[in-house]
Amino acid sequence: MLRPLQNRFRPEDHPDLLIGLGQPDDAAVYRLSDQHAIVQTVDFFTPVVDDPYAYGAIAAANAMSDVYAMGGEVLFALNIAALPDDLPAEVVSEILRGGADKVAEAGTVIAGGHTIKDKEPKYGLCVTGIVNPAEMMAKGGAKPGDVLVLTKPLGVGVVTTAIKRDLADPAHVDAAVTSMLRLNRNAARAARKVGARGGTDITGFGLLGHALEMANGAGVGFRFSWNALPFLPGALEYGQDWVFPGGAATNEATYRHQVQFDPALESWQRMMIFDPETSGGLLIAVAASKADALVHELQADGDEAFIIGEVVEGSGILVTR
Repeated sequence: MLRPLQNRFRPEDHPDLLIGLGQPDDAAVYRLSDQHAIVQTVDFFTPVVDDPYAYGAIAAANAMSDVYAMGGEVLFALNIAALPDDLPAEVVSEILRGGADKVAEAGTVIAGGHTIKDKEPKYGLCVTGIVNPAEMMAKGGAKPGDVLVLTKPLGVGVVTTAIKRDLADPAHVDAAVTSMLRLNRNAARAARKVGARGGTDITGFGLLGHALEMANGAGVGFRFSWNALPFLPGALEYGQDWVFPGGAATNEATYRHQVQFDPALESWQRMMIFDPETSGGLLIAVAASKADALVHELQADGDEAFIIGEVVEGSGILVTR
């Protein structure tokens, strides 16, 4: 949708816009000084779970994640909501309370917002953050020889689709919600601490879609091992039963021409890594010599850490068994 605007604003006319339409990333970055840059992003979506409080909190975590994916810290946020007239006031209150509590957990504040009427509820945040330009992570920061570390398991898309089809095991729902609620703040801090400069968060385009954005942005190739990929409880079972959201097929159609799969992988296994995520983890490209330090930092802060692949010369993605 924004591509027609890419030629409207020339990078040379805005030298302090470090990240914008000319090099799309998880958020826009505007330099204020040599040590400080503003990080700006907006994200909202329709409910992915039945509980309104959890929905609000997940939407807030998902929106703030784009700032963390750039290596930044959140300064403040604004609510964005579209709500039906007949949505009970207590439901609206719970959605907003969930978002506010998650923002407070991030150590920051909701400073205002905007609400409109709509037939289907939508909620999210406009988030303002800050980053030192010298410590910023970007999709184009990966280098050959880097190790690829993922900070949350995959499979949110199939689990939430199972919820909508009344197929989900409550234990699987709880695990997915817990994962979506976890902030990527500590993961971003760990990445900064070890000097990682390549990263993104895994959301609607799935692991492969977002990984391709990183690989293409850096002019490199990625190699993943299927057996190293982590999945939420129940996700593989739902995948084998082909409980995929429509976004998985869209992602496959968009990105499959840049992905080479081991012939031994079945169609459902391939689709699992096109599966769209919500409030997924960070995918971090870190120098091999610092990979163990990153894993240690992540685990010390209570985050998960999965080494799932490597950066290589070339282009595209290879998924081995």
